[in-house]
Amino acid sequence: MTDGKTLGEAFDALLEPQKFRDYGPNGLQVEGDRAVKLLVSGVTASRALIEAAIEAQADAIFVHHGLFWRGQDGRITGWMRERIRLLLTHGVHLFAYHLPLDAHPELGNNAQLARLLGLRADGRFGEQDLGFIGAGAQSWASPQFLADHVARVLGRSVTCVAQAPGPVRRVAWCTGGAQSYFESAIAAGADVFITGEISEPQAHLARETGVAFLACGHHASERYGAPAVAGHIAKALGIAHRFIEIDNPA
Repeated sequence: MTDGKTLGEAFDALLEPQKFRDYGPNGLQVEGDRAVKLLVSGVTASRALIEAAIEAQADAIFVHHGLFWRGQDGRITGWMRERIRLLLTHGVHLFAYHLPLDAHPELGNNAQLARLLGLRADGRFGEQDLGFIGAGAQSWASPQFLADHVARVLGRSVTCVAQAPGPVRRVAWCTGGAQSYFESAIAAGADVFITGEISEPQAHLARETGVAFLACGHHASERYGAPAVAGHIAKALGIAHRFIEIDNPA
């Protein structure tokens, strides 16, 4: 058992949020009033996750996508009111870490995706060095072979835009909505770039540069950092941990 302050300090010490320029507040977002015996992790602080955590009798929730983002309407109404009402009514702490959770070299989203896919990072690229680049533990004869591998591992379809059929030597990746990192990945020498989402301009860039673009789903690419970090901290503090999956096709 621990308290919310101790739990937050442990997350901050591991993820070092002060090093990042982010789109919202990292750390404690909603303060509960419970001693923490069970920590639940999930991807997004949705109503479904909050309700499932309450059903599991969680005392704290740790997520990648929290409640508050730069530029949003600050009024507590509608869906926002309901999420906060549930947390406050049940005294549950909510912790959220966005870019710091992507970036952690061992437990973060990018590192955990690499572990699953058999990628070995030997460099960083992009804004705030959030992108990873390296080689695979195996070679792939073409970008489509790699796309098929990613689809098998993540259990979902992958959008592959590839012009050149040649072998894949260097892979760059950045989880979630990192399609804007594509040009940096190209400049870093990647043969293929993997992220969660694709926007209209990236298809043209892939065809014109010969660097393949793989979009494997925002949620699907970011399912692994939150349970890795939460499980690590829970073990260190001697509390229980449970990951709750809320399916999301995006």
